[in-house]
Amino acid sequence: MEPADGSREVERAHLAVEQEDFEALRDLLDAGVDVHAEETDGFTLLHHAIDVEIEGMTQGGEIHVDMTAYLLARGADPTRASHGGRGLSAEHMAFVGGHWVAATLFTAWRRERGRGEIGS
Repeated sequence: MEPADGSREVERAHLAVEQEDFEALRDLLDAGVDVHAEETDGFTLLHHAIDVEIEGMTQGGEIHVDMTAYLLARGADPTRASHGGRGLSAEHMAFVGGHWVAATLFTAWRRERGRGEIGS
């Protein structure tokens, strides 16, 4: 039986991010999963994408930002803090984790919205 709070769909969305399954994530978001939904660890989908991308980089993989870019296109806010507003932003995670491609994308996102640079 499916939980009434939609937690199963949120869990599936996070799994889609983990597995870089764009089609499954698209379908879940189209079905109403909130792009800012937090998993039990407090991460939003964007936080999770940054974490997966940084992990791939540290394991010698190529630098990529495709999941992050997709989530931004779907309305994710890189300045939103994790853990119900008490944690770090995905933007901060990218900067600290050395994910310069995502950090550059977030800078452009800020500029387009008139938010300036980090900390402004």
